[in-house]
Amino acid sequence: MIPYGRQDITPADIDAVVAVLESDFLTQGPQVPLFEQTVADYTGAAHAVATNSATSALHLACRALGVGPGDIVWTTPITFVASANCARYCGAAVDFVDIDPETFNLSATELEAKLKRAEITGGMPKVVVAVHLCGQPCDLRAIHALSKRYGFAVIEDASHAIGARYEGRPVGDGRYSDITVFSFHPVKIVTSAEGGMAVTQNEQLAEAMRLLRSHGVTRDEARMSRPGEGGWYYEQIDLGYNYRMTELQAALGISQMQRLNDYLEQRHAVAHRYDKGLSTLALCTPARAENSYSALHLYVIRIPDGAVRRRTVFDGLRAADIGVNVHYIPVHLQPYYRDLGFREGDFPHAENYYAQAISLPMFPTLTHTDQNRVIDTLHTLLA
Repeated sequence: MIPYGRQDITPADIDAVVAVLESDFLTQGPQVPLFEQTVADYTGAAHAVATNSATSALHLACRALGVGPGDIVWTTPITFVASANCARYCGAAVDFVDIDPETFNLSATELEAKLKRAEITGGMPKVVVAVHLCGQPCDLRAIHALSKRYGFAVIEDASHAIGARYEGRPVGDGRYSDITVFSFHPVKIVTSAEGGMAVTQNEQLAEAMRLLRSHGVTRDEARMSRPGEGGWYYEQIDLGYNYRMTELQAALGISQMQRLNDYLEQRHAVAHRYDKGLSTLALCTPARAENSYSALHLYVIRIPDGAVRRRTVFDGLRAADIGVNVHYIPVHLQPYYRDLGFREGDFPHAENYYAQAISLPMFPTLTHTDQNRVIDTLHTLLA
């Protein structure tokens, strides 16, 4: 079966991991800070904090920004559940903002309208988690302007978007947000097997995330309640977590980062072949904003006739051994969130998108032969 995503592991990646296996450190050694510096240098961020997953990084970001009981975090319904769950881990409430039907991202227009209502009725967000779905950056300038007007913080969930650019500069440079989070899951742009990273320009936020990443434990005497008793001494000064990344993961991530730009070029070549090959069919191919450069983690088509027709096409592709998927089921329709009071009809653009969406195979090593099979199968199914 042609998968919808696939990692690319090279001999250089294997050598990097083996070198760590033969070293003195499997965890808490030199590779993790080197990976952090590599990502910080690429994005232009001042600080980077590696974690064992992007979900952990989102949780740390919320904690560092002071999210807790009594607070509300807003995000998009079209994302993986982690973008909302990170707030629930902190005891906060979650609400959603409907999407832009063209880019599938959180709509700045819908956000402004919801903020105006909340200013009157209550329920203003402490944080907005803006997800760069499929690798396409959100309308960050507009979201940032609203954050300054209404007083909320912004987390960019860039799990799909390392290497993406907005207004000519890398996603993660912190111009329009407080913290940006990346994912290095195997189907993402680059992989560390599992892993995530939070980047920020704010030293205090970075220090808070580093502390919470490792049990809330410090060896910094300046942060201790009393003088240290010796070289062994440490104190737990907050309730943290074991969210550390291993040396093995970091070594793989460093090696993969050397090919990031090549991977992006290859993804764009795949997307252009899809654009051309599908142009005559009765479906919608992805829109790409002029002021940004998508990382193209996903290539999502939409079948305009709705859920029944989408199911037929999806099943036909799967029957042809083409591993399509759907990203994502709207978070507010998941049973956990329904139990919190959300219902169908709450976010109509998101629900309409879900009824139409299919993610086609998208990865740098997708061959022309396999991609032509995807395109030809769609022509047969939609003839």
